[in-house]
Amino acid sequence: MILYTVIPCYNEEKVLPETIRVMTEKYESLAQKNLIGKKSRVLLVDDGSTDETWEIIRKAHEKNEIFCGIKLSRNRGHQNALLAGLLEAREHCDAAISVDADLQDDIDAIDGMVEKFSEGCDIVYGIRNDRSSDSFMKRFTAEGYYKLMEFFGTHIIFNHADYRLLSKRALDALSEFDETNLFLRGMVPMLGFKTGSVYYERRERFAGESKYSIGKMLDLAWNGITSFSVKPVDMILFGGVLISGFSVLAMLILLVLGIFGVLEGATGWIIASVFLCTGINLTALGVVGQYVCRAYLEAKHRPKFIIEEKIL
Repeated sequence: MILYTVIPCYNEEKVLPETIRVMTEKYESLAQKNLIGKKSRVLLVDDGSTDETWEIIRKAHEKNEIFCGIKLSRNRGHQNALLAGLLEAREHCDAAISVDADLQDDIDAIDGMVEKFSEGCDIVYGIRNDRSSDSFMKRFTAEGYYKLMEFFGTHIIFNHADYRLLSKRALDALSEFDETNLFLRGMVPMLGFKTGSVYYERRERFAGESKYSIGKMLDLAWNGITSFSVKPVDMILFGGVLISGFSVLAMLILLVLGIFGVLEGATGWIIASVFLCTGINLTALGVVGQYVCRAYLEAKHRPKFIIEEKIL
């Protein structure tokens, strides 16, 4: 089989030399086991880096033909860079595996993914089976993230990020999704097909810093919710009806208090309720506005990425 491993890179000059060394050894091992063919490649996607990432990719290609690369014209974010690599790979491969440049996801799991593929699986998920290496806050936020997604009705695989194998058939199906707001963790399960899972332990990052800040993680989570669920809007509708009911009840109580002449002490409560309702209205408008903005962006049909250069 022809296997492509797609690795998005953004300012990864500190980790790429080690990543290239490790992937070279892994591909040699897979070839010796006759699990992959000679045309298998490692596709490095430069997501508009401002450091020496692209030069490192270029030199890796000159030294070893298994490495190839594409350079995006500007930074488009992890999900867009990953999709760019997968869509490029589908033209040349039987299956593609996506993995992050820091290789915290154990690449030895690739062997199991390839074996699952040979058994007929079109999609193979790499799933973490242990989070003991994470800090308490990291475990807390990660578990809360998956539970939040489940609550809002977004189907994703628990403890799975973007480490997965997709067959050419699955990649062709994925290319049919014409969404601007990408959330691949939610899109891939929608493809169907026969799936499998490989479990692994996540390692410590050996160099550099993670490019996924808390802000980017929250943005990804919110994008996943708004792209696959309208439950926030349903909650606003329910909350609006509930508040309206309480408001009518409060008005009746205030009317009765006014009739009996005991309304003087209720003025502060009225002011507080006005501010509360105003805050709720603004929050509701903000949530609905997020959906409107996403519909606006989808309607433009702007390209998700632009490729500046290829080394293939």
